[in-house]
Amino acid sequence: MNNQANRNINSKPATESGNLQDAKLVEMISSVIVDKSPSVKWEDIAGLEKAKQALLEMVILPTKRKDLFTGLRKPARGLLLFGPPGTGKTMLAKAVASESEATFFNISASSLTSKWVGEGEKLVRTLFMVAISRQPSVIFIDEIDSIMSTRMENENDASRRLKSEFLVQFDGVTSSSSDLVIVIGATNKPQELDDAVLRRLVKRIYIPLPDPQARRLLLKHRLKGQAFSLPGVDLERLVQETEGYSGSDLQALCEEAAMMPIRELGSNILTVRADQVRPLRYEDFHKATTVIRPSLQKTKWEELEEWNREFGSN
Repeated sequence: MNNQANRNINSKPATESGNLQDAKLVEMISSVIVDKSPSVKWEDIAGLEKAKQALLEMVILPTKRKDLFTGLRKPARGLLLFGPPGTGKTMLAKAVASESEATFFNISASSLTSKWVGEGEKLVRTLFMVAISRQPSVIFIDEIDSIMSTRMENENDASRRLKSEFLVQFDGVTSSSSDLVIVIGATNKPQELDDAVLRRLVKRIYIPLPDPQARRLLLKHRLKGQAFSLPGVDLERLVQETEGYSGSDLQALCEEAAMMPIRELGSNILTVRADQVRPLRYEDFHKATTVIRPSLQKTKWEELEEWNREFGSN
């Protein structure tokens, strides 16, 4: 960011309100919510080609060629990434911000409902104001279902006001053709989202569990730099045995397998040299699959696929 943009973020919202509390909110957003280095690249993400293509058209190309994306080609400003936990939804959002050189606002339920802040809707209003001043911006809301779930009759007033303010601010940035602020929500419970929120997140992209090709790439990526003896046939067996595993499950599996040679050392662990530890082999991974199981039940997986068929964009 250049100095002028930094001056804008620090002065514009505070001077407009003349309120010290607003200045504190801007400071909090700048220090806590803005991710200053989302250095995730496309090549860091295995598979998910459909999702990458949609994000390229929706966010990255419009920031680089604003002159082409006008009128009917004006990109959607609301995107929902949904799918099982641990499949790379947050990584995708960070890659978008990194590739488009946009300011990345990383929001969680706790940052919007902080007791220190008090009024959640005021934080939402300031958040969108800061996002406009630092555009192009990507506002990423992780686990969006926890703050934007279906409104109930017995819902508390603060929660209702927060949702209403979010919808008002969202409509404000999407109605202005000059503002380039994209809102990306991530969830593994899309069926719990409020209808009004869902209508605004017009692109809904399913991020599935990794297929065999993606699992192969993920395993190779995780094992990069490690000493291992895993012939092609063993790698293929492992790929087949890990059906239903998410990206984070595969990470945990590799970490568990990596501990197997260390456990064999017993009392020698304090004296053995690092280069004397035996390389990883298929048996280590096979044994690790008895400890690290898929984190998502098949019924939940099928429920998400059914929701994708009914409401998804792909």
